[in-house]
Amino acid sequence: MEHIPFARSIDLPPYRAILAVDAKGFTAEPGSTHEAISKNLLDLVGDVLNGAGLRAEWERPAFLGPTGDGFAVGLPTRVLPYLVDPFPRLLQERLAEHNRQARARLQLRVSLHVGPLPADPENPHWTGNGDPRNDTHRLLDSAPVKAVLAAASPRVTFVACIFSERVFEDVIAAGYAGMQPDRCLAVTATVDGKAFSQQAWLYLPEVSGNLLGVLPAAPPPPPPMTEKPARPQFSGPRVKRNDGQVATTVESMTQHRGADR
Repeated sequence: MEHIPFARSIDLPPYRAILAVDAKGFTAEPGSTHEAISKNLLDLVGDVLNGAGLRAEWERPAFLGPTGDGFAVGLPTRVLPYLVDPFPRLLQERLAEHNRQARARLQLRVSLHVGPLPADPENPHWTGNGDPRNDTHRLLDSAPVKAVLAAASPRVTFVACIFSERVFEDVIAAGYAGMQPDRCLAVTATVDGKAFSQQAWLYLPEVSGNLLGVLPAAPPPPPPMTEKPARPQFSGPRVKRNDGQVATTVESMTQHRGADR
């Protein structure tokens, strides 16, 4: 029976980890190379997921949908911590190795989200559709992650990640991933021409170019207990934010993080 939204209740699909990957500058390459780049991208990411201990999940995904210059894949939610770490670090290392020998360097944007989606592992290319997957692609196409990769050196930084607020809160801030939350930068993810605006978190495994010094400096010693706690201020250079855009200029500010989150 065809489902009519809001007319009757139906089962909620299981939650899936949704990983999307996109190659920067793909359309600038000659059309005759697109097929090879797309296949190479799948092979590279597959190798890295295998290296992260996720071979079985990669070989039998809940869904897998190529997009020409990238793809989205549905995986079990229990592996979300490993998609936060070590996957981006291993992907950066694998791309560094690949780019030393390749004609054209690959730089990848990666988005990670979680939500309820249908799936059919027996036919993964025709399933997995829904709002969470759409939002994953919106994050991947959002202005902040594009800007931060453009600000980095194409000779050093090969991966820029954007995590949804749900992934950050449930996986990173909760301590399930092997990464400090302070390695992420809060942004407002927007997409030109789309009615989309969400809180999200940027992460680069290898910082370079105009992004050097973005991470806050080490916090100073805490003030004496008799003093009123200082308001949080920023210390060390950081990327300027303007309406969700990550600018390529870096400004210096001072931070005392005694009242940090």
